[in-house]
Amino acid sequence: METPLLDLRDIRKTYPSDNGPLRVLDGVSVTLSARETLALTGESGSGKSTLLHLSGGLDQPDSGAVVLDGQDIGQLDDAARAHVRRMRIGLIFQQFNLVPSLSVGANIALQARLAGRHDKAFAADLAERLGLSALLSRYPEQLSGGQQQRVAIARALAPRPALLLADEPTGNLDEETGDRVLTLLLELVAETGAGLLMVTHSPRLADRLGRRVHLSRGGLGG
Repeated sequence: METPLLDLRDIRKTYPSDNGPLRVLDGVSVTLSARETLALTGESGSGKSTLLHLSGGLDQPDSGAVVLDGQDIGQLDDAARAHVRRMRIGLIFQQFNLVPSLSVGANIALQARLAGRHDKAFAADLAERLGLSALLSRYPEQLSGGQQQRVAIARALAPRPALLLADEPTGNLDEETGDRVLTLLLELVAETGAGLLMVTHSPRLADRLGRRVHLSRGGLGG
């Protein structure tokens, strides 16, 4: 049997609240293989984004294991987790998180340069396919929301990450634009061989991925 690219084992996560500890995740286990696409659905507050952040080493679980390519990244310190993210993980957030002082071209190249894998030809191909070739010298503030989201997708894919994590990647886009962006994202993920874990509130978009996991009240629901 193929070893999973990402193996989340019995994940528990609690946050403090005014009413005492709030358990957001209560024993969640999920696996994702290389080249697999997995939608993570659930109501607001069900723990979707928390699970995504744990998968990317942006936070640590209270207990359980976050195993990426055989390494439990949940047990690493901040610097080591940052290194794993830089080398192995692509992140796409709903808020884009582009660097305002960098041009579109520099934003796209940023993560690949940090990982030591900048490929000018591949970056140019990404820009062309995402409709950004004419915008490379512009800055984020000069772009529409849809254009910024496509830059964020190109930036995440440019280093050819093993794992791509996307939190509502089309949440700020109209339906037609969102559908086109998701189509391109799925095509590029397939071509680069990455595994994709995508948080979405939309059952329609979730149906376009290979598999779906639904979170409910901190656990896996139907």
